[in-house]
Amino acid sequence: MNSNSMRIRLGGVEIDLIGTAHVSRESIDEVARVIREEKPGVVCVELDQGRYGSISQKENWERLDVSRVFKEGKGFLLIANLVLAGFQRRLGNELGVKPGEEMKTAVETAVELGIPYSLCDREVQTTLRRAWARCGLWSKCKLLASLFSSAFTTEKLSPEEIENLKSRSELDGMMSELAGYLPGVKETLIDERDRYLAAKIWAAAAAAPAAGGDETAGTKRPLRSAVAVVGAGHLQGIKTHLEKLAAGEESPDVAGLDRVPGSGFLSKAAGWIIPVFIAALIAAGFFRAGAGVSLAMLLRWILWNGSLAALGTIIALGHPLSIIVSFLGAPVATINPFIGVGLFSGLTEAAVRKPRVSDTETISEDVASLRGIYRNRISRALLVFFLSSLGGAIGNFISIPAIAGLLIP
Repeated sequence: MNSNSMRIRLGGVEIDLIGTAHVSRESIDEVARVIREEKPGVVCVELDQGRYGSISQKENWERLDVSRVFKEGKGFLLIANLVLAGFQRRLGNELGVKPGEEMKTAVETAVELGIPYSLCDREVQTTLRRAWARCGLWSKCKLLASLFSSAFTTEKLSPEEIENLKSRSELDGMMSELAGYLPGVKETLIDERDRYLAAKIWAAAAAAPAAGGDETAGTKRPLRSAVAVVGAGHLQGIKTHLEKLAAGEESPDVAGLDRVPGSGFLSKAAGWIIPVFIAALIAAGFFRAGAGVSLAMLLRWILWNGSLAALGTIIALGHPLSIIVSFLGAPVATINPFIGVGLFSGLTEAAVRKPRVSDTETISEDVASLRGIYRNRISRALLVFFLSSLGGAIGNFISIPAIAGLLIP
């Protein structure tokens, strides 16, 4: 094994952890070689059922209902999914390797050799929703901006540079940067998944059929064995949790990590802070300076809020009707924090520019470039949703000092 893989012996279980780069030809070859040489009792892969289905068969976007996505409040999640998929696809096209191919190879090799396999990762939607629940609007915007900048960078990466990402020092630096940038997201995407993966790998290895002789009979091979194929960034975390599980210091029950936390009282109340504050300012204007000033404050707030939401839709090249809806819907969305202006503008864009069959067929390729995002009606509707929401939020913050200034004689 190379320096990005390790063998762990814990009691009667031996686990070979293979750390891979997700778009690496060398990783694919190593995975197949180790499984064939070791012939373990079980093969574990860092995949959930949904992601395995997407890499093992052609992605089926034909069932995507954009309007339903907006109505269910999953617009931000779908944007993050698509941008990440586009970024990995672009890297895969540069290197001639499809994202996740090493995981697919692990499963196919296991099936070929008659070895059971286990999909050990948490459902990606659960992971993203838990991360999203920990982010406010500003953190979501920072995360999406980072994803967009990564997706549209023109920097070319060679296979050697991808392999270098597997070195411990590089990965430690990347994780530290992520932790400083968005600590809540880092904890959910990395730390929680390390524990989740370790628990599932441990359970699969413990339940695997014997892969060799009995240790008490003097054979070298332990009673049970597993090969686990994971991203290189998870190696040290998984190793730590496996040791805790073997020592009984950590519970193998990770059901709590499969639940999406609901919004707490403070989180729900936060949505009302801006509308209540704006209403208080307008009321103060009425009592201090009369109805004329109060009306001027109201109009100034509507203009800032609605204009910047409309500007976001214009930048997304939204339909004229979507622009109008953004302007009119932004103040309504502010008054009712349970809905957002993106719901109005996104639904309008999807209705007046209905996605075509070609849009569903090419969306995974289109999101890899800015031109493709604007060309595809599905991704453009999502862009309208995102930029109008961002514009409306910025408009609210700008409008507060603008209307407060009218109270000053």
